[in-house]
Order: sequence, then structure tokens, then C-alpha cells
Amino acid sequence: MSASLNRVNLMGNLGADPEIRSSPDGTTVAIFNLATTEVWRDREGNRQERTEWHRIVFYKALADVTRDYLKKGALVYLEGKLRTHYWEDKDGKRRFTTEIAGNLLRMLDKKPIKHPVDGSTLNEEVLDVPF
Repeated sequence: MSASLNRVNLMGNLGADPEIRSSPDGTTVAIFNLATTEVWRDREGNRQERTEWHRIVFYKALADVTRDYLKKGALVYLEGKLRTHYWEDKDGKRRFTTEIAGNLLRMLDKKPIKHPVDGSTLNEEVLDVPF
């Protein structure tokens, strides 16, 4: 039996505002880079940090959500799969890029909730009803 799995789970911050495009068939496409940072202490006790950058692509409804709600610095959790594209550059050299085609998005930043009538912001704890 042969089995395989292509799944990526990431939590990190957007490095810039998403780039929004439309494919030739009119599908909305959102592209952004996500930073994930690993922090640890070395043998001498010094804090070390390494940031990895991931190219993320969302399509259709998730691209619309990305366009409407995500900005540089936003904290998100996402799931998707790795996808690699190959092409030849103008010198005939073979190139490639690997990206994550996202299929699940969770926005983790807490945003102020605006009152629908007067626009004042409400604290989320105020809305925590005990029943």
C-alpha cells in the first residue's frame, strides 16, 4: 500500500499587505508572505531567533477574506498544501518556486468590535454573556 500526505500548518504574521489579482477566468487570487519565527537558547544561554518566509496563495472566497481583512503584521493560522511551479527564464535556465496553496484560514488578531449604530468600539469582555 502506498500512501502520501501533502499538508502544511502554519501560524505567523503577514510580511506585507496581500497582493490581490484576478486569474484569466475571473477567479480572485490573494498572495502574501508569511513569517514564522523560531526562538531558542543556545548552549551559552543566549537567545537565538530564526525567521522563515513562506509564500501563501489563496483562491476564491478565501482570497476575498484575505483582501478584506488581512493587512501587514496580521497574525493568522492557515492550512494548505505545498505546490511547486517550474519555468524557464529568459536565459533558458530552469527555475522554480514553491508556495503553499491555502485551504483554511483563521484570523488570530483581536480587533475591536464596532457598534452597528454609533460606531463606538466595544470591549470583547463586555459581550461575554454568562449563559
